[in-house]
Formats: sequence, structure tokens, C-alpha cells
Amino acid sequence: MEHDNALPPFSSPRSVKISKMQHLDATPVVIVGGGINGISTFRELALQGIPVIMVEQGDWCQAASGALSRMIHGGLRYLETGEFSLVKESVQERDRLLKNAPHYVAPLRTTVPIDSWSGGLLNAGKRFLRLSEQPSRRGAIIIKTGLSMYDLYTRQYGSMPRHRLNNQRETQQRWPNFADWATCSATYYDAWISAPERLGVELILDAELANPQALALNYIKLIASDGESLTLEDTLGGERFTLRPHVVVNATGAWIDRLNSTLLQNPSSKKLIGGTKGSHLIVRHPQLFKALNGEMVYYENQEGRVCIMFPWYDNVLVGSTDIRIDNPDDVVCEADEQRYILQSLKFIFPDFEVSDRDVLYTFSGVRPLPASDSKISGKISRNHSLVLLPPEAGRDFTTLCLVGGKWTTFRKFGEQAADKVMNLIGEKRKISTTEMAIGGGKDYPSPERKAAWIQLICNEFGLTTERVGQLLSRYGTRAADIAASISRDPDCPLEHYPDYSRNELRYLIHREQVQTLEDLLVRRTPMAISGKLTLARVEEIATLLGSELGWNVDDTAQHLATTLSRLASLHGLTGLYPLPVSEGVSHVSNE
Repeated sequence: MEHDNALPPFSSPRSVKISKMQHLDATPVVIVGGGINGISTFRELALQGIPVIMVEQGDWCQAASGALSRMIHGGLRYLETGEFSLVKESVQERDRLLKNAPHYVAPLRTTVPIDSWSGGLLNAGKRFLRLSEQPSRRGAIIIKTGLSMYDLYTRQYGSMPRHRLNNQRETQQRWPNFADWATCSATYYDAWISAPERLGVELILDAELANPQALALNYIKLIASDGESLTLEDTLGGERFTLRPHVVVNATGAWIDRLNSTLLQNPSSKKLIGGTKGSHLIVRHPQLFKALNGEMVYYENQEGRVCIMFPWYDNVLVGSTDIRIDNPDDVVCEADEQRYILQSLKFIFPDFEVSDRDVLYTFSGVRPLPASDSKISGKISRNHSLVLLPPEAGRDFTTLCLVGGKWTTFRKFGEQAADKVMNLIGEKRKISTTEMAIGGGKDYPSPERKAAWIQLICNEFGLTTERVGQLLSRYGTRAADIAASISRDPDCPLEHYPDYSRNELRYLIHREQVQTLEDLLVRRTPMAISGKLTLARVEEIATLLGSELGWNVDDTAQHLATTLSRLASLHGLTGLYPLPVSEGVSHVSNE
């Protein structure tokens, strides 16, 4: 097995990439926004050999694309509103991800507790006919009907087992801690994703490796447009440069309208986005974790709103809220949202005492849903669409806006966007990504071959089977390249976080565009969301990162302080740092 120890094109020094952009002047396509849909469009275009640039003012998948429910699902509840095409597409893309990204996406057995047989029939009919938007509880007949339709798509496009309806005795045997109102239940299969932010990075890695004319840079902000050129600024180094695009893809999600009105000379364009905020909690509760036994519970709370919970590493992920919001900047899980989620959890598991002190981590994002007059946020379509803004007086380039979309359907949405762009610039598709493996999903070993694969890497690089198995679980088959890289020089575990080694983190820093401490703790690794961060661990990693990126002592101290502050304000990790509690923000200790 051969491995290239040289750094791949993705990890070219930042200054080299910026220099390339500065000398381009004109380029066919500029994508603004590095969430999952922008990344997918970038990958699709790059794989067709199209020169394309993608810029993101923060880090990859930093906003909504990193704040999903960690589900890869077909959208069962969209059947109720008649969005059959969305469910069909979602099931197809879910099953493709199971095949193309098996290192991060896996099946998830899911149980729906039910309180009656006939409940909600009248209201469900009204919702289907668009005569009512009010949520209500759904009985076994409605859920059975929906799951039977779901099975039709599943059998046609994948290999998931069929659903099963469980009577009261079966439900109580499997779920003795369910509330008394759960008189029966239904079980079906969907999927979950363990590292969504990493999957986004791997899509970029694949794209840049395949096309030297594809350049992706984080921490680059679009600050102005004169209608012909875009002015971009490196927010880390301060350099500015301009590009003349033929097409601009606005993939900024919840910020689409802001970008259109202030930077793309489109003050007359109609409002496209009506975002809603979704917040989630990571709770540490051994009893609840054990009760779930590896399954997700997909349940309705007192108001008939859908909630979820499932095991997440050694903890439990619980969510979510769905709240209209106008300003998407730095959204947080508010104290009332946390109370709402915990009360909803209590509704299905009344015997478990889960309180604020059990919450390890919170995260929030704004879903970039299409503008809607619907009074019920849960009834706004989760489908995606492309809005084309042709050149007009004062703007020479075409703007393509990516509106809406589920995380699950990112590949299809990116494919559609790329095809539209190629039509605009006179190019044709050469490669399909339908069956194309992603990153560490390439040549991923089957369960029967996994032990042999691990042993092969052990023999080649002198690592233990435990270590290679750990790398495989984190990075898929990219573990082979990481093993090759970390074995070149003496390596040792981190003193305060021995699950990771110094060379492993060096690999991530230099090959995955890590620019800040938060990038490493929150998005390239699950250190933060797993609830295992301590101040000593963060300080040790900050020192290592500073050494690798050439920061001086003051720079490192500033990055550390900034990261600790953001972990506290955005994710509730106040146990790491004695910060003042801001009004209206839920702060909980991780200790």
C-alpha cells in the first residue's frame, strides 16, 4: 500500500493560495459561503475541471452546517405536508451517503412512542390539504400510514429494514422508562452522522486534489462589489484583492438576503430567506444513555412538536427548537430553549431527573429556510431551490442563490447548482458524483475485512492495532495517510488528552486549513462536543497550535482567551473559564 507523505494541494500555504487568487483577476465562478451546500457545489464544479474559487468568512461548516441534529434522514414528517418528492430525494441521498461515507454515516434504529391509535386523524387531513398548520399529536394509524409510505421509498432505493409496529406489551418490555401515555410504539431505520464538519472538509480535500484550478479558502470575507469585481479580504492577514467573476454563487445560507442587498448590488431583489433557529443539548446522564441502548427516540412533546434524542459518543444528544429569527449572527441556545428541551425530555422519560447541571454542551444554528408566511415554523418547506439573478444595470455578473435545503440532500443540491452554473458558462458535466466515495469512505473495509485492513497498516507503519483502529474510526481510510505521516517522526500522546497524539494534530493543522484553536477543537475533532474538554487540555492544544502556526506567546494567549470566551458564550462551556454570565445566554458548567 503506497502513501504520499508530501502535503496534498489542499494544504498549500495560505499565502500561496492568496497569491494565486491575486493573480487571477478574472475567474468563471466564485462561491461565497463555505457551508455544506456551497462546499457541495464547489466539489461538483471542481470535479468537472471548472476553475472555481470558494471563500468563507469563517471556517468551513461553522454555522448552520455544523449545528444540525446529526441525523441523515429521509424526512418522515414531510409526508404529512405532501412533500413526497423531497422524501424520495432524501431517502435516495441518505442511502448514497451510507455507501459513499460509511466512515461517518451509519444506520440508526429509531423508535416512535405513540399515545393512541386514532389520534390526530382529522388534523392530519387538514394539514395535508393545507387547511391547518397547527401541530397535534399523531396516533398509530397516522404513523403506520406514514411509515408504510416511507418503506416504499426505502425498499426502492436502499436496504433498510421495514418498520415494525409494537404493541403495549412489547413497548413496555423494550422501553420500561417511557411515560405511561406511550401505549404502543413504532420502530424504523434512518441514519446519523458522527462528524458532519469533517465530511465537509473531506469534500474540499477531494475537490482540490482533483483540480488544481479549484481553490478554497476560509477566513476570506467579501467586503465590497462595484458591480464588476468583488473585493475580498483575508481576515487573518489583512490582505485585499479583487476578482472579476462571470457567476457568483451566493451560498451564504441565512445571510443570503444580507449579501444580496449590501454587496451584490441587488437592493431590489425580494426576500429569499425566512430562517428559523434550532438549538440542541448534549447531556451527560448514564441512566438515559443506557436506556436508549444505541437507538434514537423520535417523539412528540406536549405541543405535538417533534423532538429527538439519541446516544452521542458517551452522552445523549437532545433537540431541538424551531424559532423564527431575523439576525443569524452568533446565535446561542437561550435559557428558555434549554428549559423547553429538558421539559420535552421529561415528557417521554418522566422518571429521569435531567437538569441544567447535566448539560455539557449546547449548539445552535439558523436553518436557511425559504421566506414564508406560515405561522408555524415547523411547516415551512425544507426543500431547496435555485434563484437566478441575471446581470442588471450596475452588476455585470450573474448571481445564483442557494435557498433552503436539508443537510442530507447536499449532494443533489450541489449537483443541481453546478449544472445551472455550467449551463451559464457553456460547460457540460463530465463526471457524476452519485456513486463517488467521499474522503475516508474510499475503499472503506467491510466488517469482515476491517481487522485485516488494520493489521496491514500496523505492519507497514509500526503502530498498534488499537491505534490504527482509533484512526480508522476517526478518519476512515485516510487513516492510512495519517499513519504514514505521524510515523515519520517521533510521536507521543498529548499529556492532558492522551487519546490524541501531537503528530496527529499536526497532520490536521497543516493539511486541513486549521487557522484557529476553535477550528481544531470544534470542527476538525469532536473534542468540544464530546464534553471532554478541560482547561489543561485546551491550553496544551493551544500551545501546540501556536507552535505550528508561528504564533508568539502573546498571540497564543489571545487565541486561547478568544476560544475560551466563544466556547462559553456559544456552547455553554463556562466550566473552562470564569467568564461573567451574559444576560439571556444559558451558561452551564461542564464539571
